[in-house]
Amino acid sequence: MATKIMGILNVTPDSFSDGGRFTKKQTFTTQIRAMIAYGADIIDVGGESTRPFASPVSEAEELKRVIPAINALRQVDKKIPVSVDTTKAAVARAALDAGATMINDISALGHDEAMVEVVTEYIGPVIIMHMQGTPETMQLKPEYDQVVDEICAFFEQRLNWMSSKGISPNRVILDPGIGFGKTLQHNLLILKNISLFKQFDCPVLIGHSRKSFFDTLLQIPLEERDCPTAIVSALCASQQVDILRVHDVLSSKRAVQLVEALT
Repeated sequence: MATKIMGILNVTPDSFSDGGRFTKKQTFTTQIRAMIAYGADIIDVGGESTRPFASPVSEAEELKRVIPAINALRQVDKKIPVSVDTTKAAVARAALDAGATMINDISALGHDEAMVEVVTEYIGPVIIMHMQGTPETMQLKPEYDQVVDEICAFFEQRLNWMSSKGISPNRVILDPGIGFGKTLQHNLLILKNISLFKQFDCPVLIGHSRKSFFDTLLQIPLEERDCPTAIVSALCASQQVDILRVHDVLSSKRAVQLVEALT
């Protein structure tokens, strides 16, 4: 399967990369049209920032942000897969009713006990991510004995638990959580060992876009991270990553096309 590009639509005032840029209908509709024109295969809509040290927002506030964006997206394109990036069951349910087709839960269904009910009631994919701690605490002092082994053990435990709840593993997409309770070295080990996450026969998603490890490694500011993001996208595509979650759709789309042409 060719590597798919998931375009990020943050309808939040405080996301680390583009907070506040896409909070009005005119701006997020323009961004939706651009991502589709540049070749996005999926669009991921998020109404709560998960940057390091971010504070949670209320269910009502998240709904107020997410639902208008999904409605606008469906006015632009009725068929493109739409993911809702949320840990709240009520937000996931409302988003699915509005036209979303996937759930992207960074807590791996662990934050809201009602989320498992929502997932079992619909038939689309669900993304589960590994995170050490919460967005508020995850970057304080992340520690692992063997980061890749521990992430794999976490995935095995969650997949078994989800199976016990009637959620088939063939619906699950695995995200090892670049930057979510990880140091630079942890992130690099994840990116060097993507093949180990394939043991579960689930699609693998990598969300590396514009993350702070680029600054740690290359000493570059946020506005200069799209080029290294695209380079890592190409390396991930060469390792058969199934989905790449990125802010700049065009550069990563081209990177993947180059890899496919050369391999």
